[in-house]
Amino acid sequence: MAALVPRKAYTDEELRHLYPHGLELQLVQVLMRHGERTPVSARFQKTGLPAFWPYCASVVHLKSAVMTLARGRGEGDGSPFDTFQWKRRLETFGQNDEPVVATGPGGELDNVCDMGSLTDQGRHTTYKLGLRLRELYVDRLGFLPRTTSSLDFLYLRATPVTRALESLQQAFAALYPPSGLEADEHGRYPVPTILTRAPADETLYPNDSNCRRFAALSRAFAQRSADRWNATDEMDYLNKLYSKWMPSNSRVAVDSRPRLSGIMDTINSTAAHGPETRLPQEFYDGKAKEIIEKIAVEEWFAGFKESRDYRMLGVGSLLGDVVGRMVGSAEQTSADGESEIAAQKGQPSPRIKFGLSGCHDTTLAAVLASLGAFDINSWPPFTSHIAIEMFRKSDKQAPSANGPTVAATRPKRSWWDALSLGTSTPPPDIGRRVTADLTPGEKKKLDGYYVRLRYNDEPVTIPGCKTPGNHLEGDESFCTLAAFKAIVDKFTPRDWKQQCRIDRNMPTPQIKEPEWAGY
Repeated sequence: MAALVPRKAYTDEELRHLYPHGLELQLVQVLMRHGERTPVSARFQKTGLPAFWPYCASVVHLKSAVMTLARGRGEGDGSPFDTFQWKRRLETFGQNDEPVVATGPGGELDNVCDMGSLTDQGRHTTYKLGLRLRELYVDRLGFLPRTTSSLDFLYLRATPVTRALESLQQAFAALYPPSGLEADEHGRYPVPTILTRAPADETLYPNDSNCRRFAALSRAFAQRSADRWNATDEMDYLNKLYSKWMPSNSRVAVDSRPRLSGIMDTINSTAAHGPETRLPQEFYDGKAKEIIEKIAVEEWFAGFKESRDYRMLGVGSLLGDVVGRMVGSAEQTSADGESEIAAQKGQPSPRIKFGLSGCHDTTLAAVLASLGAFDINSWPPFTSHIAIEMFRKSDKQAPSANGPTVAATRPKRSWWDALSLGTSTPPPDIGRRVTADLTPGEKKKLDGYYVRLRYNDEPVTIPGCKTPGNHLEGDESFCTLAAFKAIVDKFTPRDWKQQCRIDRNMPTPQIKEPEWAGY
């Protein structure tokens, strides 16, 4: 599937079932795939498909911060910085290697996208995702404030890939539009802080470029898929449709050039956009689409289902961080209201209420597969998302208009304050320690908390959470925090960079007997 078709908004009855009385929504962490984009490389030019697409109107509205010579000549706040507005055009190689300006299929000079760029359609769908998040968590559940003068209760992060950052910005702009932001006592409006990492440190996607051990395992699983599928009737069917469009009429294969997953990338990108950038009709054959996605999902994500090392190196650090924030929130918001007491005394209470991370299809599928909850043969569509929600069992009877109880008011001091004071969040002594090593008192801090995942607004169930005692009575999709943490603990790395290394005296990573995910 190229583009996501969002489900209809929950009915009041569905909302009461999804957010039942007696459970207090405590923390939400959303992982979102970027919106529709152009292909990451130019393919199938012999079909007439243009290399450059005219779907990026944002490139004529670019703004950058520039430093002026005199302090106070900037934006009126005493800053030496001013805003530099500009537009971007692309330059490429001409027929004789001379530089030429890239143009769209109609000769367009402006609005031309680079490879792998978020398009206008992608901006639209990610903005719509932000609207849906606001409708659910602000308007209907009352979990997030309608207006705010501080955004310190948010955790915003994006990968170094521009389309992921831009998609996050689009979603946030709808979640908290200008009308949702208030000036503080000094007349200043809040500005969101977005966290990014250097590519070598990035864990918001399976980082095969900077994790050599993961890359070696990835090649092994890809080779297994090639050996399994290249000489099959399914691949023959694809070749009847596509081989005439391949370079030198070569055979389509898992490891062909372009790879089968690359062919899928171009099909999905073209299907999500206008008629000026479409492939011949045979590329959209329904049976071929099912075959391609089935094989590509196996090649890219079977390792997360089968291999503990693959999970650990691919998304173990990311999920360890997710769990750590949950544990940190559970510690800071105990049943007797200790965090509220601390806040009233002016002490730091580092609590995040809502996280939003701009990431990729490989992030979402890898997370679900690593938890044993990705059993479909469908690639995550553009603008897909996973909402990871943590609840606390509560005796409070103060539901919103639609039923569910919502968490207490955000403390006056934020998790940023705690970081600036030299403390950490989540506490490393519990958040990153294996559950089995916790003391009885530490384990007790996890009691009464539940975790639920929704993938594109549909709840998913983790296999290990089905065990009696590991879920909310009557609903297996609500996993106890203790059980969820224990599952993730098994593949959370202790030193990701060190464990990613391959030394000369180490054997080449190989596929082992399956160690199934989700338990």
